[in-house]
Amino acid sequence: MAEVRFDDVDGLGAAAGEFGDWGVVKTVTQEMINEFADLTGDHQWIHVDVEHALRESPFGAPVAHGFLTLSLIPYLSPSGHLKIVGHASAANYGAEKLRFMAPVPAGSDVHARLRLLRAEAKPRGTLVTSEIEVAVVGAERPSLVYAMQILYMG
Repeated sequence: MAEVRFDDVDGLGAAAGEFGDWGVVKTVTQEMINEFADLTGDHQWIHVDVEHALRESPFGAPVAHGFLTLSLIPYLSPSGHLKIVGHASAANYGAEKLRFMAPVPAGSDVHARLRLLRAEAKPRGTLVTSEIEVAVVGAERPSLVYAMQILYMG
């Protein structure tokens, strides 16, 4: 795995491009969906009422909340082909883009892959934007596409 200093904007930019390999696989269980619903207060039937979802959901089964899928990114994120080093801290700066593209039915296995999009020098450090795809294993289309921004500081 290549190492690039957080303040080497040109080196980080040169590493931008292709997606890395898919990372670890996690099964999204109905129990996880129910616990997420309890935590957030989002008990919409399409997520938590199995019988109703089997009968009437356009997806044919209960599906995970989009934000549950998003919250799995720290677990799913592959280490990739690049390690950013030399920083004292890194802060979640926000999202440039977030799209929920396809459902994650209860019981699905999901995984993620990542690619670096760009790095920009900022007064307090380097802002790195990466794109993450989370997909049901074997699906043609990702379930979630997220352009994440992290500010690396010296």
